Amino acid sequence: MPEPLVDRHFLEKLERLTLGWNKSFRGLVGGHNISRFAGPGQEFLDHRSFHPGDDLRAVNWRAYMRFDKLFLKMFQVEPRVPVRLLLDTSASMAAGGTAGADGVTKFDYARKLAAALVYVGLVRLDSLLLQPFSARLADPFLASGGRHRFQPAEIYLRELKAGGKTSYLETARQFLSEYPQRGLVIVISDFLDDGDCFHPLQYIADFGHELFLVQLWSQEDREPAGDGELELIDAESAARVKLNVDEEARRAYTRAFDAHAAELRKLALRNGGRYAGFPTAIPLEDAIFGPLMMAPTA
Repeated sequence: MPEPLVDRHFLEKLERLTLGWNKSFRGLVGGHNISRFAGPGQEFLDHRSFHPGDDLRAVNWRAYMRFDKLFLKMFQVEPRVPVRLLLDTSASMAAGGTAGADGVTKFDYARKLAAALVYVGLVRLDSLLLQPFSARLADPFLASGGRHRFQPAEIYLRELKAGGKTSYLETARQFLSEYPQRGLVIVISDFLDDGDCFHPLQYIADFGHELFLVQLWSQEDREPAGDGELELIDAESAARVKLNVDEEARRAYTRAFDAHAAELRKLALRNGGRYAGFPTAIPLEDAIFGPLMMAPTA
């Protein structure tokens, strides 16, 4: 039997967590996160005047008998916001000679992280759409129905394979076409793309979605090893380039990598979203209860 992505002991620790969001999405009901908008729910909020077409079941008949006027009872909404998890399955996620924590690649780590987030959502009776992508969107999987429906989602994640080029532009175009309803978009990726990832992510935010960008990197992604003449091979395009690498070149590369991460963080925060970035050398549990759940907001 294949080894599970996350063990039972770890799942028990996840039960106290909740998938949250910063925005209020008008008109979405159900779930476990309180919205400031009025609607049907459990906690009384206020009264408003009755208008033709309103639900008569919400009329306060005691107030009508006293004031001879129809008032509608309003309750606080618990919005069921669509949660879509965009999981990078491009070849760069499996590339690199140095594996991270417990010998896993970025892709292995991303699948474990996605499995943990799915479980958190299922415990709270939320639904979470797993949406792999590389050059474009792949076949998705909707995880819903409570914690007892976790195993099918884990099997789905375990069977995913990494490969192909990354295209954030095509992915964003297809995503906005297929998922017009606004919601929380969690992107787990190394955000390495020959093209531009910033403008496509901004397009998604401009359409009203809330971004939670989770950047993963291996040690070699940020701090390349080796001196002298090196031949680098792009994992996705197979393009080759020869470089003379010394200590100063490595420092310049790391500065460029950190600047890229800082731009991702800035993009998320200026759009009311969140950003968390960490290396795969960090144990998954430490990452979830640390940088992931404490990700800053604007």
